[in-house]
Amino acid sequence: MRNILPTDWKQRVRHFLLDFDARIDSTMFSSGAGARELYERYSTFMDRFYVGRWKRWVFIEPLSEAATLGLVGLILMLALAVPAFRETSDDDWLKKSDLAVTFLDRYGNPIGSRGIKHNDAIPLEDFPDNLIKATLATEDRRFYDHFGIDIAGTFRALVTNAQAGGVRQGGSSITQQLAKNLFLSNERTIERKVNEAFLAVWLETRLTKNEILKLYLDRAYMGGGTFGADGAAHFYFNKSVRDVNLAEAAMLAGLFKAPTKYAPHINLPAARARANVVLDNMVDAGFMTEGQVFGARRNPATAVDRRDENSPNYYLDWAFDEMRKVVDTFPKSYTERVFVVRTSIDMKVQRAAETAIEDQLRQFGRDYHATQAATVVADLDGGVRAMVGGRDYGASQFNRATDAMRQPGSSFKPYVYTTALLNGFKPSSIVVDGPVCIGNWCPQNYGHSYSGSVTLTQAITRSINVVPVKLSIALGGKGGPKAGRAKIVEVARKFGIVTPLPDTPSLPIGADEVNVLEHAVAYAAFPNKGKAVTPHAILEVRTGAGDLVWRWDRDGPQPRQIIPASVAADMAGMMSHVVSEGTARRAALDGIPTAGKTGTTNNYRDAWFVGYTGNFTCAVWYGNDDYSPTNRMTGGSLPAQTWHDIMVAAHEGVEVKDIAGIEVPPKPSIPAAMAQKDDDAKPAPPPVLTRRGAEILVRIEKMLDEASKTAGKTSAADPAAPTTTGFAKHPDNVATAAPPGDMATTPARKN
Repeated sequence: MRNILPTDWKQRVRHFLLDFDARIDSTMFSSGAGARELYERYSTFMDRFYVGRWKRWVFIEPLSEAATLGLVGLILMLALAVPAFRETSDDDWLKKSDLAVTFLDRYGNPIGSRGIKHNDAIPLEDFPDNLIKATLATEDRRFYDHFGIDIAGTFRALVTNAQAGGVRQGGSSITQQLAKNLFLSNERTIERKVNEAFLAVWLETRLTKNEILKLYLDRAYMGGGTFGADGAAHFYFNKSVRDVNLAEAAMLAGLFKAPTKYAPHINLPAARARANVVLDNMVDAGFMTEGQVFGARRNPATAVDRRDENSPNYYLDWAFDEMRKVVDTFPKSYTERVFVVRTSIDMKVQRAAETAIEDQLRQFGRDYHATQAATVVADLDGGVRAMVGGRDYGASQFNRATDAMRQPGSSFKPYVYTTALLNGFKPSSIVVDGPVCIGNWCPQNYGHSYSGSVTLTQAITRSINVVPVKLSIALGGKGGPKAGRAKIVEVARKFGIVTPLPDTPSLPIGADEVNVLEHAVAYAAFPNKGKAVTPHAILEVRTGAGDLVWRWDRDGPQPRQIIPASVAADMAGMMSHVVSEGTARRAALDGIPTAGKTGTTNNYRDAWFVGYTGNFTCAVWYGNDDYSPTNRMTGGSLPAQTWHDIMVAAHEGVEVKDIAGIEVPPKPSIPAAMAQKDDDAKPAPPPVLTRRGAEILVRIEKMLDEASKTAGKTSAADPAAPTTTGFAKHPDNVATAAPPGDMATTPARKN
């Protein structure tokens, strides 16, 4: 019995599996037979609709391909539309950029405004008919006929631009331009154009044509820091938009294309030429006859002269961008759009910075072949006291202090030396200044010479290029120079350098790019005992009614400790030698502890000086917008001199603070006999002349007598000969300053 049961159990399992397999095979066979039968029935049914020969290729195949391509296109469009429609997720999209901001300086004095003037009291019906016709004729003649995208106009623009070999005509409709103003940026990318098209169609489904046109006239940037036609009319013509005449309407309509280029307060001839083109468009569109526009051609509009209104426009533009970011942090339920903002700007320092740059460029710009400059002055909390983004805001609104990316040259080296101190080096550590190569790249010092063994302090003072490269190699250890440069980038990021820093062998000597703003405020960590701060313009934000809604010291980022205070003190001590005896002697301030670093790039394209005191930090850059080289300008020339002039003004009436790591020379003791008991006491008599000083004065007096006698004899012999008193000046007697800049390694010499 025990031998039979196992066998019986196995047979039952085998029979079960065979049965299960048979059922599966039967089911599959039946399903296949049923599917074949259904397919045959379907084929028999569809044969009734069969179209053959030419009808198939003329009708059926094109329709089938169109359906396939349409389905694929629909899926693709939906995929492309997702990023665009994300921009509309905010329920407050209609007020997203609708800000009106009045800016005050740090003392509460008004300095300017930015944003859209809230003047909903002017309905579209009250806008002059001439302005509406001029806008439609120039920007979108088929505005009331298309669905948001003017296909015919876009195709015409593509053909015109292709024939011209460049951008000569825009194809964007008014709705597309409004979509860009409301949701997108001005970057010229295909992604932005795609999003713009989808958003334009979306706007057409949400708003009427008149509402779109009204928003466009209210939101478009019109130059001079103004938004909207009414704001522009007040700024350029000192009148309401209701009162502009045909010539003024044509000039306003001409601003939509390029407001900075055609702004009449900057370039009146260009603005009038553009207005004339607008009048031509009105005639071509049939909105007016040539006779009706003749008067506007003969009597073009004249803008209000605002050359004397010297607002800190570069600063205001940057502060307005910062204000937009601050508003984005407010709860979505917050609907207030009118604000009064107190900034950190000090107009005295701002005027000093503008004057210093203009004076230097006017006096030396042509000799150095330099046309542009930028500077940022900040306190040690990160509040920007002054900002100059270029020589003339009227000529160019591009902010070189915040948006220009320029190579810092040797002014980047303090980040390298800081990294070295954080990894065991000392200011007195010895590094051999000698040949070194990383791959095929071999850095050279100015003058193509080497100094041998030098300390880190001597290396930064003389701005030696080889030493930072050798430090990057040493910092990498077994990981090589790449690992060392990674450490340098990490430290620079902690200081506040946020711009891309690509890993290249020349990174330690400043071959990567930074901007003036972040470079200036990053240096604040040195006098701040190792604490980094965030650059900012806004100190507090209030509503139009005066309610405080935001404050930097409460709501802004707090200072962060990035390096030990001892390292910051060592760096300050090292960098003070750059000013006292190195490449930046022109930046030295009498009685004020000063430190900094010059920077000069290859072919003299960029010249920098970035320095600080116990009160402020400041960066100055000189160069050209087209990256053309200057005439051997170095950081120790105009940048250092400009920095000196700005900081002298910045420290007027300010209690000078010490910098840890920089020894302040003791003040000379005052003899008791010369001590003042009160402010009204008479000053003490001057000290007695020394014996040697008296001998020199007697010798000079004798020389003057002999020179006078000689001049008298010469005059008697030759009446035409000029008389001479004192010394004759000769170029050889005039000592010239040391070769300016961080590339100079020799002391002052005479020509």
